[in-house]
Amino acid sequence: MSKKIENLLLFMWVVALSATMGSLYFSEIRGYEPCELCWIQRIFMYPLVLIIGIAYLQRNARIAMTTAVLATIGGAISLYHYGIQKVDFLSDSAPACGRVSCTGEYINLFGFMTIPFLALTAFALIAVSSLLVLKALKEEK
Repeated sequence: MSKKIENLLLFMWVVALSATMGSLYFSEIRGYEPCELCWIQRIFMYPLVLIIGIAYLQRNARIAMTTAVLATIGGAISLYHYGIQKVDFLSDSAPACGRVSCTGEYINLFGFMTIPFLALTAFALIAVSSLLVLKALKEEK
């Protein structure tokens, strides 16, 4: 396995770990109760820490297709969640989300950076890195 692939796997793991730690910080330390869409995003992010971490230790770059799929699905959910927070016509028709509203914004840095935006950024970084790993694997053959 090339150093480039190894570095990409490490980068993906750091991103997934940071996103997981960030979400746990918001819920467990700051006391922000996650809405249903946040829980679904967690379902796609949390396993990536283990999957990518094990792949990195085993030097198994073939995991990139799996991580690309998980990150793309999680990213689509994050994009929708961000949309119902920031786009009026989406938030007006947003479904009820349980005890905590999915349109609520616990944080709103610089007028656009919410928790779903942070998750979307992490999912996008992992998905793009996964595609770069797949490309590098093809080039090695």
